[in-house]
Amino acid sequence: MDLKKTLPLFSYIFHPIFITFYGVLLYIWLSNLGFNSLSLVLLIQVIILTILLPLSIYYLLKATGHIKSFTEATINERKFPILLQAVFLFLLLKFSGFLEELPALYFFMLGGLIASLTAFILTFANFKVSLHMIGVCSLLMFVISLSLYLNTSILPLIALMIVILGNVASSRLFMKSHNTIELIAGSFIGFLSQVILWQFYL
Repeated sequence: MDLKKTLPLFSYIFHPIFITFYGVLLYIWLSNLGFNSLSLVLLIQVIILTILLPLSIYYLLKATGHIKSFTEATINERKFPILLQAVFLFLLLKFSGFLEELPALYFFMLGGLIASLTAFILTFANFKVSLHMIGVCSLLMFVISLSLYLNTSILPLIALMIVILGNVASSRLFMKSHNTIELIAGSFIGFLSQVILWQFYL
């Protein structure tokens, strides 16, 4: 297996911009919610607010020379996109109209908002925390929380998420996008931002 070709794929597939979408898909699948009108409206809202709008603004920023890379932005290049992602998550939580009826999803996204704001604050300390690790660790903890919330055994999925986490970390190191401290900090923020909210719905 050619690591030069396979490892970078994890940085793109598990880019932070897709994490909320993956979380919603996992919730729909594991909770047997199904693709009804509620879940479809939620998916559309998530796709628009956390993927399409951020991507559109990213390409605008790249076209104007404010950002050079989709996966390897500098600290200064990160500030506005991170803040923007936090704003879009806030709008999703505030105005979706029905997310509070899905507490596990609501607090997963709230944890994402907390993590985004933490990463944004750290940019002013000139610290480039790994957003990829924040995202994938948040997703792992969300899967674990779903196993408790839904009272179901999903150990194979949890094991798969751990393998993915390891590959994402290796990918960021391989691409020289982060050092070990930045990866550990991102992992800690991702884990903690989810775990501190478990008390409200588990």
